[in-house]
Amino acid sequence: MLGVVLLRTNIEERACDLAAYIIENRATCRAAAKKFGVSKSTVHKDISERLRFCSSSLYQQVQEVLQENKAQRHIRGGEATRQKYLQRPTSR
Repeated sequence: MLGVVLLRTNIEERACDLAAYIIENRATCRAAAKKFGVSKSTVHKDISERLRFCSSSLYQQVQEVLQENKAQRHIRGGEATRQKYLQRPTSR
């Protein structure tokens, strides 16, 4: 039973650490996942479900960053595609 309590504490700490990183760096879930060495699914679950019960103030701040990132993702995607085609050699 003690192992379960320790694991729960580590998950809560990870969720808070992820939230702090996302807030400080205005990072995406993907960037946070890469930095912490976990999957995007884990990051999303930690910050959207687990964090709500650990720290409601961090949860609110992270949600603001995520909404901002969501609003800008079409721009990021378009820019990534543009860069991809600019780096390709022309075959004409």
